[in-house]
Amino acid sequence: MNINIDKKSKTPVYLQIVNQLKAQIKRGDIIDGSTLPSERALSKILGVHRNTIIKVYNELKAEGFVESRQGVGYMVSLGTQAGQRVSKVASLGEASVKRISSYPKQVNWTFEIKDEFLDREKAYDNLFQRYSDDSKYALSSGFSMPSVYKKSVIAEDIAEIVAYEGKTQYFYSPYKGDENLRQQIVSFLSTKGIKASIGEIQVVTETNQAIDFIANLLINPGDAVILPEPVSPDTYRTLMLSNAKIYTVPVDENGMDIRALGNLMESVNPKAVFIDSSFHDPTASCIGKEGRKEIVNLSNRLRIPVVEIDAASELVYEGEHITPIKALDTMNNVIYIYSFSLTFAPGLSLAFIVADKEVIRSLSYIVSVRFVATDWMTQKLMAKYLEDGTYYRNIEVFRSNYAEKRDLVCSYLDRLKDCGVEYTKPRGGVYIWCRLPEGVDCKEFVKEAYAKDLLIIPGYIFYPFKNGGRDYVRISYSFEKKEKIEEGMKVFCELIREVSGT
Repeated sequence: MNINIDKKSKTPVYLQIVNQLKAQIKRGDIIDGSTLPSERALSKILGVHRNTIIKVYNELKAEGFVESRQGVGYMVSLGTQAGQRVSKVASLGEASVKRISSYPKQVNWTFEIKDEFLDREKAYDNLFQRYSDDSKYALSSGFSMPSVYKKSVIAEDIAEIVAYEGKTQYFYSPYKGDENLRQQIVSFLSTKGIKASIGEIQVVTETNQAIDFIANLLINPGDAVILPEPVSPDTYRTLMLSNAKIYTVPVDENGMDIRALGNLMESVNPKAVFIDSSFHDPTASCIGKEGRKEIVNLSNRLRIPVVEIDAASELVYEGEHITPIKALDTMNNVIYIYSFSLTFAPGLSLAFIVADKEVIRSLSYIVSVRFVATDWMTQKLMAKYLEDGTYYRNIEVFRSNYAEKRDLVCSYLDRLKDCGVEYTKPRGGVYIWCRLPEGVDCKEFVKEAYAKDLLIIPGYIFYPFKNGGRDYVRISYSFEKKEKIEEGMKVFCELIREVSGT
């Protein structure tokens, strides 16, 4: 196989490769029935992106020159498909050729779909979404525990809301969100030291949606943005899809490296800085008081927006209450995203954005373009629970249960210190960032854990450039019952001892 790529040619690279492979197959230079290199191997040989090779092989498959076989890979199939068709077409007249060319053909979807969607990391989604499989020990999902909000009570409350006579019977909420909910959020924010009016609040479904809307509002292709590293795949994938140029700042047990952040903000002049401030996903670290003050100072001095992401500042089990960065923001340069994902009934997804009125007005316009109506029922339910105190009472239940489950996980990890397992016990949140014994690769370890029905998240997927995390896993203790956490951690311990040989 000899492929020459002319990067100055107007012909797309994938099509240059397709044409040369077709010619070599027709001439017999590549023998019918022979196996072609894998996508990854050919991309390395030719020095092109793997997605380019995926397009090549899918185009050759669509034209009948190759076929893919399970366990074998791509094989030349000229004699059985393409060759017969080529010789048959060559023997027909022009009218017949036109008729054959008009036969129905399937769209080459792999070619049509943008590269950034084809190349997405699937491990996180596959492991995260299997939390509902009762046969597994789901220590992967960052969802709230389902037992705090009873199904029967929620059903009764929903029935009461639906039966209420008035404008709410039409099941629509204003684009900024239900007015009563926003009023209740104003009161909720005051408990966190944040002053806001209902005109500075936009209700959304979840954090991912909030980040997507903010990116749509602020970021043009090629704009620089700064993220913590490691960082939630949901955050960096959303920003990658906005074609932002991503820069990262390291996070350790003390939170984001503020000095490195300041230097980077000075040098790249980002369009925005995204910060997971409280019990960061996945490390569960927190930025200290002085660090939070310095972030606000940097934002004010350089006039760079800070987007603060928060879902866990309520979940403090020891030590002082955490004041959000937004509470220190006197210039309205911080956009604050709060999610109820860890403190409300799982599946009833709700979040909100707090920002300058001009930002909220523009975000509301984006919402109006994307949706006919926002989620009416969940908003009404949350407004009721904030107003009658149910939400605040249940926060205490979440704290108590999460603290017990954190201690349970830590008690098992403590037994593995002789194997080389390391971790820092978080004082809140729902994640534990666990370092595996030396030489143990997280990707292979997670595969073996899955085979034993244990779901955990490999550390490498929290690194946008795949340059770290291979010796870490993230353990989440929020969703699963204590009994299943214990069983899952027994599996974890057995597997650690097995792979470490201790």
